[in-house]
Formats: sequence, C-alpha cells, structure tokens
Amino acid sequence: MDQIAEWRVFVAVAGLRSFAGAARQLGRSPQAITRAVAALEARLGVRLLHRTTRSVTLSDEGERYLERSRRAIAEVDALEVRDDAAAPLHGTLAITAPVLFGQLHVVPIVSAFLQTHAEMRVKLTLLDRVVSLAEEGIDLAVRIGELADSALVVRQVGHVRSVLVASPAYLERLGTPRTLDALVERPERRDKQHACIVVSGITPVVDSWSFGKQRVRIHPRLVVNTAQAAIDAALDGLGITRVLSYQVANLIAVGKLRAILTSHEPDPVPVHLVHLPGPQPRSAVAFAELAATTLRKRLGR
Repeated sequence: MDQIAEWRVFVAVAGLRSFAGAARQLGRSPQAITRAVAALEARLGVRLLHRTTRSVTLSDEGERYLERSRRAIAEVDALEVRDDAAAPLHGTLAITAPVLFGQLHVVPIVSAFLQTHAEMRVKLTLLDRVVSLAEEGIDLAVRIGELADSALVVRQVGHVRSVLVASPAYLERLGTPRTLDALVERPERRDKQHACIVVSGITPVVDSWSFGKQRVRIHPRLVVNTAQAAIDAALDGLGITRVLSYQVANLIAVGKLRAILTSHEPDPVPVHLVHLPGPQPRSAVAFAELAATTLRKRLGR
C-alpha cells in the first residue's frame, strides 16, 4: 500500500472511530486497514490512534496529523479530478432525514433537485433514529438537535423550537395552562389534572418535561413512540403534547392546535446537514448547497 493510501486509511479510521467501519468504507479487509495504520505509525515513529476492544480514539499526535492529512488528501484528489464542472450530474445520491421533517422539508428539495438534474437518482431514507453514514452508505444526513462529538463535517442550516400544543376543544374543557405549575401532577386535583401525551423517543423520562433548568413532573396519560401519533392524539383532544415546531406549524396556522406556555420554551434546537469527511461527489455538493439555501429560508438561521 502506497503512502497516500495509508493516509487515506488513517483519515477513514479517525473519522469513523472504527477499523471495521473504515474497512467497509474503503472496500478493504480489516487486516489491511490494521497493517496500513501500523506501517504509518512505524514510519512516523508516533502513536496516532489508541485502540481497545471497544473504542478507537485519536492520540495527541493523531489530532495534530488528522487535519493536515485531510488537507493533503483533498489536494491530491483535486489534481485527479477532470475539469468537468459543466458536465451533467449523474449517479445515485443517498440521503437520510427524520420522518416528519423529511416529508415536510426534504422531499420538496429532492423533487426540485431531480427536476433540475435529469440524470440523477436519489435514495431518500426517512427514519427517526441516527444512522451510521458509513455503514449505511449515506452521502448526506439531516440531524436535528445538538450533535455528539464526532468527525462528521457539519453545516448548521437553521433551528426549530420545542413547543407544547393542545386542541382548542381540550383547552376549553380543561382550561389553558398559564404556568408550568398547572402541568404538575397532583392527586388532589385529579378531576382538573392536565393530561400529557409523551413521545418516548423525544423524552426518555416519560413522567417529566424539562424547561431549561426546571423539570416538571407531569401526568402522562398516553405514551407513544412517534411524534405523528402524539399529534394525532392531541388533535383528538386527549391532552397536551410536546413536539418540534415544524411538525405542527401548519396545524397551528389553521387553528387545529394551539401553542401554550410559549414563554417557557427552551432554547431553539439546531438543524444540521452532515456528511463524512473527505472529498464529496459533485452531486452531493450540489444537493447540499440547494438544501442549505432552502432550509435557511424556511427555518431561519
């Protein structure tokens, strides 16, 4: 394996924090990946990666070499690219996003992209879970929320809010809460106790909601595992639910749901586009630019 190839291996392992993941991404055997990193470390006389049976982390020397090696590889790749910027885009682009966000915001962007680039195909996977870009062959992902430390390349494209909503009929029956205390579960006011609809995937602790530094113990009448199910239940008047603003913006606009306790909303949640480190196909770059421009207009920066 030549020296440039060894550096590519190092960048892949460092980015994915996995020798096995790098092997899959590069189409090589795990043994070849291990040998390449060992040869690189031997030639440099430094330890680049700390590895155990459960984790791979960068050493201090590895941190210093990583960005330099990425820049060097990008320069080498640039020399190999033909000057075909005007050529039509072609191939398949794999994208993932959360389900409702994808339906509302990503599908229209994909449609516009495909109408502009007739030779392109897109595989759009909508899932309410974080997927491994390397293992699932994803070119670009939409992530909502604060990101854990990773080597992914990140671009913030806006933000969404966490909102409490209920149907007008429910609020007429139980009253509109004016303070967080109105949500607190108390046995003595059972007949006037506000019922809450909790999305377990969003709220790991299903009997409380956090508002900044304040945590409120609630009465979860219904626990569901998707935001759409919670929204449907709220529309039926079963109680108050907490979802992201983009998921109910249209329903609020037409009066089917009402936002409550808006002064207690936590800080907005960022929306990011992310991809694996390294050079990107022209198609991925073009789609990312279109998506970033469109989402910033829709979501605000």
